[in-house]
This record gives sequence, C-alpha cells and structure tokens, in this order.
Amino acid sequence: MFDWVQNIADWFVYDILMMNQGQHLTAALNFFIYDTIKILILLFVVIFFMGIVNSYFPIDKVKNYLSRNELFGLEYLMASLFGVVTPFCSCSSVPLFIGFVRGGIPLGVTFSFLITSPLVNEVAIGLFVGLFGLKTTIIYVISGVLLGTISGIILQNLKLEGYLTPWVKEVLANAQREQDIFQAEKQTFKQRLPVIWAEVLKILKGIIPYVLVGIAIGGLMHGYIPEGFFEKYMEKDNLFAVPLATIMAVPMYMNASGVLPVVQVLVAKGIPLGTAIAFMMGVVGLSLPEAMLLKKVMTLKLIAIFFGVVTLCIITSGYLFNTIL
Repeated sequence: MFDWVQNIADWFVYDILMMNQGQHLTAALNFFIYDTIKILILLFVVIFFMGIVNSYFPIDKVKNYLSRNELFGLEYLMASLFGVVTPFCSCSSVPLFIGFVRGGIPLGVTFSFLITSPLVNEVAIGLFVGLFGLKTTIIYVISGVLLGTISGIILQNLKLEGYLTPWVKEVLANAQREQDIFQAEKQTFKQRLPVIWAEVLKILKGIIPYVLVGIAIGGLMHGYIPEGFFEKYMEKDNLFAVPLATIMAVPMYMNASGVLPVVQVLVAKGIPLGTAIAFMMGVVGLSLPEAMLLKKVMTLKLIAIFFGVVTLCIITSGYLFNTIL
C-alpha cells in the first residue's frame, strides 16, 4: 500500500543525500522519513473520515447501542478481526485508535483493535504459511485474535476511561458539540465540511509533535539495535525465556512482516517457537515509539496498565505455543 512512500524515502536518502546503504544512520533516517509520511497520511485520512462519520452518527447513539445491547463479547472479537485486515504496525494503528475513541467506541473495544492490528495481518499470515506451515499459522492467527479479544475485555472491565488525557476529553467534548449543532440545524455536508476540516487540523496540530518524537525513537532503534542482540537470552533450557523475550522486545521496533525472518532465524537456531513468537509479538505489539504516540491520548498509568495486560497475555500465549508445538 505504501510502496510509493518507501520509494520517496529511498530517493531522498540515497539519491539526494547520497548516503550509503548498510550504515546505521542511513537505515534510521530512511525509516524516519518513510514512517513519518505514512503515519501523517493515515492520521489525516482517518481523522477526516471519522469526522464525517461522527457528524452523521452521534457519539451518544453509538455508546448507547453498545452499552444497551448484549453482544456477549462479539464487539471485542469484531474489533480484533478488523485489526487482522488492517495491515498496520503498532504506530500506524494509533490514528485509528484515536478515531475510534472520538467516535464513542468503548475503550476496551478500541484496545482489541489496537492490540490485534500490528500482530496479525494478511501479509504476516502469508509469510507465516511459507515459513512455518499451515498448522502453525492457524494457531498463530487464533492466538493473536484471542489475545486482542481477551485483553480488550479485561481492559474494559477495569473502567479506565478516567485515565484518558484531558486532550482526548476535550476532543470528545468538541465532537459532541459539533454533532449537536449539525443535528439541530440539519446542515448539509457542504456546510459541515469547514467545521470537520478545522477539527482535523486542530487534532493534527496537537498530536504531530508526539508522532515525530515516537517515529524518531523507532528510527534509532530500527537502525542501531542489532537483530541478534537478544538471542542468547532465549535458550530452550531457560524457564524464563518467554517473559524475557517479551520484555526485551520492547526496545525494538518493526512490523510483523519485518520481524518474521528474524523469528525464522531464531527457530532455526533451536529457540522454541513459542518463545520466538512471544518475541515477535513483543516487537510489534509493545514498543517505545507506540508508547510515545499513546502519551498524547493516555496518561502514563493507562499506558502502563495497557502494556502490562498485553505483556501478560503475550507471555501466556508464548508458553501455550511451546506446550502445543
């Protein structure tokens, strides 16, 4: 989807700046340019689209429907399945997370999407089949969807809405006021557009500094942390290999497609598949750049709770993988 953005980054770094491939700084800068353009595009498109949706579907109606209708957890499963069909890394999923929160979707449901989206996507599934076979792929997909679904349910029951930042609460209040005006005056789409556009610019202005800092951290990690740095801690005989692999993955930053070849190498070196997959899930589902982006919408306590629940679920799934396979 974003190959053309990668071409722009390559052209700027290699042709304009004439930097040499294979150097840490080159890899970090290339990654920063690519991810910045990609995420800003996603931010703009998602926030603008959600602004249009929100202007016609009031937040209160969405909340009331989801709270009054007993869906028996299907809303969390649906959010996780939606995450499977969105080929985004953790940082790219944050714009959709913001849009969902602004649209009145319950926090736990949005968490289910945020967790599953980077972990499982069609590209990663295709690579998984080729590298590890169909049986392992099915287990991986089911575990990823269940991870998002169960984590979302747990986080929703913790009643964490009060830990959203004042910025998010202001965005929600503005969205509700806009909807009241739209509904009361029965404005046409053309009349609503300037208000929607102004809100898009306001949200972008508020979040762009966090985006740039988060991507810069990701670029440095991408360029300077060697892929084999943590392998010695994931040995088969280490009882704590799964939690260590998950926690040590946090400083790294790659998407699922990029980290899968690393997982293949780890498995080929005798590291248990569950431990290697826990490492992969930690890389794509828990990262410092993602935490930096989330800092704009969540308090530190909420980020810590979110990361803690996801980490616990990844560790559990890693041990299950090692038992089953």
